[in-house]
Amino acid sequence: MIHHLGVFASDFAASRAFFTAALEPLSIVVGYENAEVCEFWHAAAATPSLSLHPAPATGEATRGLHLAFQAEDRTAVDAFFVAAVAAGGSERHAPRHWPEYRAYCAFVSDPDGNNIEAVRKEP
Repeated sequence: MIHHLGVFASDFAASRAFFTAALEPLSIVVGYENAEVCEFWHAAAATPSLSLHPAPATGEATRGLHLAFQAEDRTAVDAFFVAAVAAGGSERHAPRHWPEYRAYCAFVSDPDGNNIEAVRKEP
């Protein structure tokens, strides 16, 4: 359904480092970049993708976004959480099973306060 999503960062370098580290355990890599964009996609497919851009000169960074990435297993969720916090993210919810969602999830805030999640749906 979604081809790509764009996010505008107040500190492009910090956000690039955060997303690069946090998404690597989920097999999401930098697929393309230049001075104005860094595109992240799954190693096996270019879509869907996340495009990270420097915020416009007006300073309007993306804030208030909740963005969830699918994980292969619980180990990937755990690794996402550790990498995201080590790369400057702030803990929202440590990895755990959420019975109401039938999922194992972890939540962190990116450098601009967006809610970034790794999720593994479970029966």
